[in-house]
Amino acid sequence: MDSDSPGKTVSTSEVMLSQLMQPEHANLLGNVHGGWIMKLVDEVGALACMRHANQRVVTVAVDQLTFQHPVKIGDLVTLTAQVSYVGRTSMEAEVQVVAENPVTGQCWHTNTAYLVYVALDEDGKPIAVPPLIAENKAQARRMEQGKARQEYRLAQARQNRVES
Repeated sequence: MDSDSPGKTVSTSEVMLSQLMQPEHANLLGNVHGGWIMKLVDEVGALACMRHANQRVVTVAVDQLTFQHPVKIGDLVTLTAQVSYVGRTSMEAEVQVVAENPVTGQCWHTNTAYLVYVALDEDGKPIAVPPLIAENKAQARRMEQGKARQEYRLAQARQNRVES
């Protein structure tokens, strides 16, 4: 994609995934494994980035993933992802995770995660992605925050290379 690309709006990348948590997703206490939620977070984040780039993507980084509330067997987990920042070939996806007791209707936010993906061409090489267009002030602010997170990630990677 060339730099003259008109770009794509944040909302065009939005993906929502819902899944009922079953016994095979949980430990003996009935709590869903964090790794299962992480798998779903990665899948929905990747889908949002694929939708934005119209390319295959690979996961490059996952920021801190802190669970605020447990998810139980029988809960309906809904994950909503949107692209929150783009670089030249990379994209950050913000993923919101909400659990719901489908019997009572009670919902609670379990966590927010930020993941970075790189778009790949048919040969598996990084490829440029369209610019991201904010549709409102909240999205513009989230894009600025995403840029700051990416700058931090890159600085950390440079520091780790120097220390190695």
